[in-house]
Amino acid sequence: MVEVKSASVISTGLLIMGFAIILAYSCKGQEGEQAPKENTEVLSKPQKKAHQPLVYSQSFKNSGLHSTLNGTVSEFVWQIYEDKKANYWFGTNHDGVLFYDRKSLKQYTPENGIGGNAVRAIAEDKKGKIWLGTSDGLTSYNGIEFRNYTTQDGLIDNEIWTVEIDEEGTIWVGTVGGVSKFDGSKFEDFKVRKPNVPNPESKLSRNRVRDILIDQKGHIWFVNDGYGISKFDGDKFEFFTTGNGLTDNNVTDVFEDSQGNIWIGTYYGGASKYDGKTFINFTKEGIIAGVETYSFCEDQAGNIWFAAENHGVYRYDGKKFTQFTTKDGLATNGVLSIYSDHKGQIWFTTWAGISLYDGKEITNVSDKEPWTR
Repeated sequence: MVEVKSASVISTGLLIMGFAIILAYSCKGQEGEQAPKENTEVLSKPQKKAHQPLVYSQSFKNSGLHSTLNGTVSEFVWQIYEDKKANYWFGTNHDGVLFYDRKSLKQYTPENGIGGNAVRAIAEDKKGKIWLGTSDGLTSYNGIEFRNYTTQDGLIDNEIWTVEIDEEGTIWVGTVGGVSKFDGSKFEDFKVRKPNVPNPESKLSRNRVRDILIDQKGHIWFVNDGYGISKFDGDKFEFFTTGNGLTDNNVTDVFEDSQGNIWIGTYYGGASKYDGKTFINFTKEGIIAGVETYSFCEDQAGNIWFAAENHGVYRYDGKKFTQFTTKDGLATNGVLSIYSDHKGQIWFTTWAGISLYDGKEITNVSDKEPWTR
């Protein structure tokens, strides 16, 4: 156990130091094309070699747009999570995790007990314990103290990319070195079978699992680095690659909507929807722009949101797409993650700050703190 030390606390008046970039803009949205069969204009197929994946772009580190939070936070936010008590957690790329209770903002770093400064995954179990997937271990927080688990405790690798919790409370951890299962007392390596992919183009490691989805049926989807998707039903694996419907074996995210559809983002093949039988690829059909898509989210109205590299974000209402960019108020078109909170507000984290959509307009986080109203 690691006892929590005093966290860095920043008053709400200083919150603008971390996230404010520009004033609020009206958000009207840009109407996209209709469903694929009704579309008449198809975008030219992008050249794979010409595309540099956004999440690995070096422009993030020193954009000159993201000011610091009282001199402590200087890089972009990976994840946003709202816990059961309506507190917000912000996982950053280099500055640990930020905790916001709607009164003040606290920063937790390895000095306070978390594993690493990069926090790419945030989850909460049924008991309300928070789990952080960091660059140096799996960290738990019970509201009082942090505890960090590493390879010394049985974790397969310390560099974590995703954390999911199943109905039985088992914690699934996707790392650069593969997958671990944690039952609360011990870790167990889980061997993810990968499909046979000719000439795989892994971004970091052939063993890396970038994302994990546990669907409504309890099946587990593993996003492999360059090897498409492996789906496990508890007994056997099923594979998804370019050979049976995927547009790209370099998958970024998998997401299940309330209707049971699986949404898939890729580095080079755009966004697809899988209904259990067939794939629809909206980028290939010319419906949306941007070959790199990720961070799918469903709002309270059932709309699907996702980011498209330097093309901002899209909202899909089941019939049409609406695009939101800097013209509509986003801090930048390079959006990293999207999150829908209990108020129905949509959060966008970007490399130039955080933007918020209340259903009418997009505002960039400011001293007015619109999300607290």
